[in-house]
Amino acid sequence: MMKRILVIALFLASFSAFAQNAKDKQAILNLLERQRTDWNKGDVEAFMQGYEKSDSLLFVGKSGPTYGWQKTLDNYKKGYPDKSAMGFLVFGIKKVDFLKPDVAFVLGSWNVKREKDELKGYFTLLIKKIKGEWKVVVDHSS
Repeated sequence: MMKRILVIALFLASFSAFAQNAKDKQAILNLLERQRTDWNKGDVEAFMQGYEKSDSLLFVGKSGPTYGWQKTLDNYKKGYPDKSAMGFLVFGIKKVDFLKPDVAFVLGSWNVKREKDELKGYFTLLIKKIKGEWKVVVDHSS
């Protein structure tokens, strides 16, 4: 009887963890979709709300590492000064893995179509649940 109770308890615990993971995965996908939508509206400020507003935010691009939310925003504004420069963004999410209940790793591709050209590459994100909200804390885009 005790063995049966233990098996049921383990099953319920793993089901609960799976349900939490599914809920958190959807929240992360929603965050990325919100960012994509904001980008396509030409709103870099709104796009940046998906990142942790902190000096410890790390963005790694072709120019190397950038620390801090404001500096990352400034770099985006310099590289993409208006809606036409921003183009139309599409993400291809390849995987979302939970490293801890409040930390996820995301691998994806990005593609920006503009009137005269097209940019594309891959990204890895470290996303952390901070005060109940998922935020990007590390972004490596190439």
